[in-house]
Amino acid sequence: MLDPSSLYHLEPDVAASVLGTRPALIHLFDGYIDAGSVTHSTARYLLDTCEHQVLATFDHDQLHDYRSRRPQMVFDTNHWADLTDYALLVHRLLDANGRPFLLLTGPEPDSQWNRAAAAVLQLAGQLGVSQLLTCAGVPMAVPHTRPTLVTAHATDPAMASGNPMWIDRVQLPGSFSHVVEYRSGQAGLLAQGFVAHVPHYLAQSNFPQATAAVVGRIAAAAGLDIPMDPLHQASETNLANIEAETGEDAEFPAMVAALEEQYDQLAANGGASVPTAEEIGAAVEQFLADQDPPNDFRR
Repeated sequence: MLDPSSLYHLEPDVAASVLGTRPALIHLFDGYIDAGSVTHSTARYLLDTCEHQVLATFDHDQLHDYRSRRPQMVFDTNHWADLTDYALLVHRLLDANGRPFLLLTGPEPDSQWNRAAAAVLQLAGQLGVSQLLTCAGVPMAVPHTRPTLVTAHATDPAMASGNPMWIDRVQLPGSFSHVVEYRSGQAGLLAQGFVAHVPHYLAQSNFPQATAAVVGRIAAAAGLDIPMDPLHQASETNLANIEAETGEDAEFPAMVAALEEQYDQLAANGGASVPTAEEIGAAVEQFLADQDPPNDFRR
């Protein structure tokens, strides 16, 4: 393996500001399952809400397949006027109390996953990271009218107890975030993830209710004070818009009512009723197949 340290450039002054604080590192990559735009919206919300500085820049040219995910360009009359390129960055953020934490965002690497994961863990070691965190949204048969369910996973199973559904063993297409979490466990680092259950009929839309659910879990796990009011307000507006847009759909209320009944039975049974491993795998693979190439994380 080539030296992982040559994949990134560290800003010394910003890095010095987090030494000794044992910051959490949140990693949110664009390109895998993102039902309800949970992963992307979480990254954008944290950057929009918290004071931040670039701490490290990855040499994404080594990791990106430009013919698979092409940068957007602007042609103006007779010349190329702009190029919106991709970037894979680590930011240092401050929560509402001034506590630092780190956010790694950008496109999921197309290649060199083992080397890139080693680079992330190398950075974590250099900066004294206390834990790594991530989140995602998956399409599930749940109603938008009930609180968003969240399934946790962790390198320490004791940190992922109390999930709303009991899931046995299932094989799924992996993501770079999954690899980072797996390698963190091998290295003895605590890593956790939170997966929001997004109504399958809203999987291709923004669903801020799910974003609020995972941001709350990340903040609690890392001991961060993240303002939540804007997310709650966005959730209320979104739910009202859904009701307005579906008001004349004769079949929609019946579908939602059936999902509500299933949801309530699940809650009453303590999570005894679950989809099969085959159903989960099929839903994930179908969602991946339906996604357009992402163009969200750019310089």
